Formats: sequence, structure tokens, C-alpha cells
Amino acid sequence: MIKKLSFGLTLFLLTITVFAQGQKKNKVSKFPKFDGYLFAYFEGSGPGELQEQLRFATSVDAIHWKALNNNQPVIPSAQISATGGIRDPHILRGQNDESFYLVATDMFTVKNGWGHNPGIVMLRSDNLIDWSHGVVDLHKSYPQQFPDVQWVWAPQTIYDPVAKKYLVYFTVKLKNSPALDFYCAYANKDLNGFENVPKLMFKAKYGAIDGDIILKDGIYHFFYKGNTKDADGKEIANGIQQATSKSLRGPWVEDFKYIDAYSAKHIVVEGSGVFKLNDEDSYILMYDLYANQRYEFQSSRDLFNFTQTPESFTKDFNPRHGTVMSIAKQEAQLLNKKWGGVQSELLKNN
Repeated sequence: MIKKLSFGLTLFLLTITVFAQGQKKNKVSKFPKFDGYLFAYFEGSGPGELQEQLRFATSVDAIHWKALNNNQPVIPSAQISATGGIRDPHILRGQNDESFYLVATDMFTVKNGWGHNPGIVMLRSDNLIDWSHGVVDLHKSYPQQFPDVQWVWAPQTIYDPVAKKYLVYFTVKLKNSPALDFYCAYANKDLNGFENVPKLMFKAKYGAIDGDIILKDGIYHFFYKGNTKDADGKEIANGIQQATSKSLRGPWVEDFKYIDAYSAKHIVVEGSGVFKLNDEDSYILMYDLYANQRYEFQSSRDLFNFTQTPESFTKDFNPRHGTVMSIAKQEAQLLNKKWGGVQSELLKNN
């Protein structure tokens, strides 16, 4: 039996079977023990028309990764986006494990270039296999507030325990302004649109993109690609920075130092993604060295002080700006049944 709660939350007492979009869906148990990790990304190699599509990979230790589905898209972008491409996928396990949420930039640069993308893609699933979706075009949905939107980049979702809703945040650039500011809006119950007009969330001094928020010990850590400009407005440095706050509503306090090991070397990185290791009070900050076809990470226990020497992942794919979520063996087995490629350690029953 399924008991419906407010804002679309669903309590599952046992592993059950539900139906959606005509397909049988296996719902995983509540509060599973986490045994591995799932990486959602888009590809940086191969045919250009196939790169900007959603892919999955799994790992036992968050270091050694294996692509699912032979590194082919798990959901064709043409089925879920307005432009025909997606970038920067962010995956989130819902509060109390009731669902999974995935948001991504609605952009197909291979076909349309970098001049304009109007919105984002939003997806929801009960099992990581079957996904419902929606598209939010800021100009079409909110023409008065966003009549001249140029870019809507790198959306992410986080649960707001005060509002008891899911907050979606992203960078917006308007055509008549150089500013790159973070806006946010609460998702509707089906996570296929917003329930309110997006509002300004955080305005970094010099602008920022690729935001990623994580909560630790009552403090929200907001990681992003920031920059530094001289008195004439010329950018002189860029890299991964962070701001902190005790509330998702702010105010956010910027720390202008660069966390990544490459800023001082003028090697560009972007797409910061932070996640906690299973059964460890340790965190990984990974980032995309997009000009060098590399993906590396630094680690921390307090999210303020990070290791200084970057480390590399072992992988059989070339990810671009992705995110990582912990998974249980039961979930890994569902993923393997659908797409194949999951490590044997995650397929063994305890």
C-alpha cells in the first residue's frame, strides 16, 4: 500500500511495485544501507551529437568508476529536452528516500552553439530507471520577469527543511547584462516545473556559475566557479570558491580564496561537485578540467580545508560536469538489470 503525504512525498513501508508510464517499476526499500555510488554526467568524447546526453556510471569506492550501458546515453536528450541536448546533470536522493530528482541544463551546443539557452530540464523517478520529466523555459514561463534571458545554467536541487520543499537553483545571465547570478525557485510536487517565479538567491561579487550546495553541521556550503577582476573589470583569476550561510535564504558570506589546486597555475576548472563518502566523515570535491580532458578531486573533513594535491579517478569514460549520489546494492542491481556495467561487488547480496 502507498500512503500519500503532502508535497508529493510517499512513504514506503516495504519494497513494493508501482506502475508509471505503462512500465512496471521496482521501488527500493526505505533508508537503505549505502554500498556504492552513482555518477550522472554527460560525455566529453565521441560523436558530438551524442555527447550532450545523460549517462550513468557506478563505483564501489568513489574512485574507480565504470560506465553503464557501454557509456551510451541512458535517456536520449531528444525525449526530455527542448533543445535536443542536456548538460550539467545533478542527481539527488529525495528526503526520506521517497524519490530521486535530476535536473540539467537544456542546451545543445553542438547544434545550436553557445549563444542562447532558455531553461532547464527537470526529472523525477521512484527507482532510477523510469523517469518523468518537464522543461522550464524562463522566457516562455515568466516573460515579464525574464524577457531577455540568455543563459540558464547548471541547475541543482536541494531539500529545504524549513519550507519542506525542494529548492532548484541555477545561474542566470540576461542578454543586456554581464552579471552571472544565482536564482532559485521551489519545485512543484511532480518536479516538472516551479511553483513560483525564480528569485535572486546569491550574487557573487564577480559573478559565478556551476553552484553546488551541501549541508554540514548546520552550515550550508555553496561551492561554485568564481573569478577575480581588477579595477578595470578584467578577469585575472578563476577557479572553485565557496560561500557559507546558516540558511538557504542567506545571507551568503563569500570566501574569495580558491580551493582548487589549479587556479594559481591558470589552468581552468569548472563543474564542482561535492559529496560525502559512505561510512566516513570525509568529503570529495571533484571538478572538470574541461580544457585538458581530465576529471580530478580534492578531499576534506570539514569542507573548509581541502587536500592540496589533486587526485585522479580511474574510469572508462570522459565525464563532463556531473554529480555523484550514494546508492544501495538493491538500487545498483536495478541499474544493472536495465543498463548493465555495474561492478560485481555491488551485485552480490549481503
